[in-house]
Amino acid sequence: MGERKRIIIITDGDEYARKAVEHVATEIGGRCISMSHGNPTALTGSEIVALIKKAPYEPVLVMFDDSGLVGEGYGESALKFVAKHPDIEVLGVLAVAAKTRQAEWTRIDVSVDRYGELTPYGVDKYGEAELEIGRLNGDTVYSLDELDLPVVVGIGDIGKMAGKDSYEIGAPITKKAIEIILERSGFHEK
Repeated sequence: MGERKRIIIITDGDEYARKAVEHVATEIGGRCISMSHGNPTALTGSEIVALIKKAPYEPVLVMFDDSGLVGEGYGESALKFVAKHPDIEVLGVLAVAAKTRQAEWTRIDVSVDRYGELTPYGVDKYGEAELEIGRLNGDTVYSLDELDLPVVVGIGDIGKMAGKDSYEIGAPITKKAIEIILERSGFHEK
């Protein structure tokens, strides 16, 4: 087995997220698995791992989306497969908030709000701080707490947040959240 591919998991995969994540991947010198986008995720975990292994640069940004399905949907099944794969090293996760009716949630280490500020509180899909510390509601976060993940950063709806994270202005909130994962994971020190 060669070196493990270092990835960042992103729990959103709609068109806005794809454009924002692709832009940020280019800016940080990484790679985005664009084919992992979809609402819901259409690829299997093994198909995504094969694409990750072909990526010429790291970190590899990978999107997973459940499209609001209750419990473990396609996106989370693929996410769990990828996160547990022996050839993959997860640097961290961007846990994306959603207005979910099922109140699925996950623990987070920190959030980045729509103004680019760090907060110990979860954020909503608009990037506004919520009332609970260390907790974020979303629809593709059901199984994150079951996985051994080093850094979980909460963020509002990627590429949106009332225009403050649009890819047209560089997706600054997404970029900051990814930079936090890179810093806390020691990515640049390896």
